[in-house]
Amino acid sequence: MGRLIAIEGLDGAGKNTQSEKLCRYLEAKGKKVRKIDFPNYAGRGSTLVKMYLDGELGDSPDDTNPYAASAFFACDRYISYVTDWKRFLEDPDAVVIANRYTTANAYHQLSKMPRSEWDSFLDWLFDFEFKKLGLPEPDDVILLWLPPEVSEKNVDRRSERVHVEKDIHEKDTEYLERCADAALYVSQKLSWHVIDCAKDGVQLDRDEIFSMIFSALEL
Repeated sequence: MGRLIAIEGLDGAGKNTQSEKLCRYLEAKGKKVRKIDFPNYAGRGSTLVKMYLDGELGDSPDDTNPYAASAFFACDRYISYVTDWKRFLEDPDAVVIANRYTTANAYHQLSKMPRSEWDSFLDWLFDFEFKKLGLPEPDDVILLWLPPEVSEKNVDRRSERVHVEKDIHEKDTEYLERCADAALYVSQKLSWHVIDCAKDGVQLDRDEIFSMIFSALEL
């Protein structure tokens, strides 16, 4: 089995940028590399995810309970894995870079629950995706940490630049703040690599952030 690396962070944290930089770096080193993105909007498995994020199941993330929402995202991953990148990852020399993974379900859905239920939910989630569905566990998880207010500004700029309407997660400031708290909790509990991507409320240069990722992964 190859190496699976998950890149996590709030919306606007730079996950796609850093995932692509990591892929290019590893490819230049002669590695067999694939980048995968979740949700996988190009695949049919993301239909329920799209309905949820587009607000068809409710205007607020809290309108869909965390177990149902987790199942939507998990099924998208399962279909992508079985139909696309499973065989690639079976190569021991392969590296798969996931722009979001099961680990995103953790902090996004924890944010909907009382803290007293967080640990039991994490036990359920990882048993469901990794044991019941048989998805591979990530070897490394990178959390690109940004203060929620910086993340929100990035999302606003991106929405204006590409003229795409925000989804129900991106529209809900209070929800994003809860996600930030949950992400820090999970990262500490599960020993993720936390990359502090801002200084004095300003996001660091992408090359500086990548350098910290490089060091954390011991590439």
